[in-house]
Amino acid sequence: MDAASLIFPVLLLVAFYFLIIRPARTRQRAVLQLQERLAPGVEVLTTSGIFATVRAVEDSAVTLEVAPGVTLRFAKAAVGQILDAGDDDIDDDIDGDSAETGHPGDESPRDDRPTR
Repeated sequence: MDAASLIFPVLLLVAFYFLIIRPARTRQRAVLQLQERLAPGVEVLTTSGIFATVRAVEDSAVTLEVAPGVTLRFAKAAVGQILDAGDDDIDDDIDGDSAETGHPGDESPRDDRPTR
């Protein structure tokens, strides 16, 4: 086996590392950092889209207050992001539309009908 025949497998392993393993580790590190920042009083957004305030943090769970006096217990992994004090309106602008203009498809083709 010569050096030329070893180049392809080595390049394949290097590509696998940079395309698969490294990004997964980076995501895992970011999730752990987010979970470490969870503390009572912090505003969060769950992965299911629920805005809440952290009331208690346990080993693998977090208690969130979704409305005054209404608390729910979630897995820590269900917390998608921590909201900063300046994040009053959350609009990630994924499709390029802002909250003021609405989203495509909001207008019904039958909007011009008279109401009853």
